Amino acid sequence: MQPIIIVLIILVVLVFIALVKTIQVIPQASAAIVERFGRYTRTLNAGLNIVVPFIDSIRNRIDLREQVVPFPPQPVITQDNLVVNIDTVIYYQVTDARAATYEVASYIQAIEQLTVTTLRNIIGGMDLERTLTSREEINAALRGVLDEATGKWGIRVNRVELKAIEPPTSIQDSMEKQMRADRDKRAAILQAEGVRQSEILRAEGEKQSSILRAEGEAKAAALKAEGEAQAIRTVFESIHAGDADQKLLAYQYLQMLPKIAEGDANKLWIVPSEIGDALKGLSGAMGNFGPLGGSPTGFNPQNTGKGAPGADSGAERREQPPID
Repeated sequence: MQPIIIVLIILVVLVFIALVKTIQVIPQASAAIVERFGRYTRTLNAGLNIVVPFIDSIRNRIDLREQVVPFPPQPVITQDNLVVNIDTVIYYQVTDARAATYEVASYIQAIEQLTVTTLRNIIGGMDLERTLTSREEINAALRGVLDEATGKWGIRVNRVELKAIEPPTSIQDSMEKQMRADRDKRAAILQAEGVRQSEILRAEGEKQSSILRAEGEAKAAALKAEGEAQAIRTVFESIHAGDADQKLLAYQYLQMLPKIAEGDANKLWIVPSEIGDALKGLSGAMGNFGPLGGSPTGFNPQNTGKGAPGADSGAERREQPPID
């Protein structure tokens, strides 16, 4: 009984192993290469697959998704004999699992070496300044060469990126000084432009202010002159409406004479020649009236031979001489 049990156990184990080797589950976006006695038979796609156990074997499982591979910095010489270190990043995808397995031993290493040689050929025809400013051009040229060369390996290069371009330290210092000088130059130019624009705006503002001030002063002078003219016109109309005679005008003229001499700065007073006519007119006006409003002779007929009320009886009144 015991040998039979042992044989049954061995048979069960063999059946289990055969089932495991027969049923192959391939994940999504993956592929498997099947070989029969060391020769390529077929490619297993995603899903459940059946193979012949102990005869068919899985050679390689390949990821069909897009892969990202960064490569270490590579020294490259430019056209002007400067050594720069360039880091590259490759985005590729396996499109043919059979070709990727049998056409090249290690497609990652092959892509890296092909990238280095192609990059040296491209950068060798450019100077440093063009290398630093032509990344898109370098990426496009590098991608074209890699895509063409890796097509027979069952690989498609989707993108190539230059992660960093590092020139020598001395060149970096010189570039930094040049950039600083350029920034200072641009700053000085912008500052000068700002000052110039500010001066222009200030001059325009002062010009506009002067124009407006002059216009305001002209309008004020015109309004003042118009007001004075209106005042003179009003006074003139009032005088004519009141029918003022020469005597009243002469009296008003004499009243205004003291005002002419007012002020500490008036050290010389010039009497106009018309003052004689004014005095004659005023003397004529005063000669027609007595001191108390009596007759032109200066005596009041009612007070002849008498003293004024409340005055001394012995006082003698003298006749007021007329003013010539």
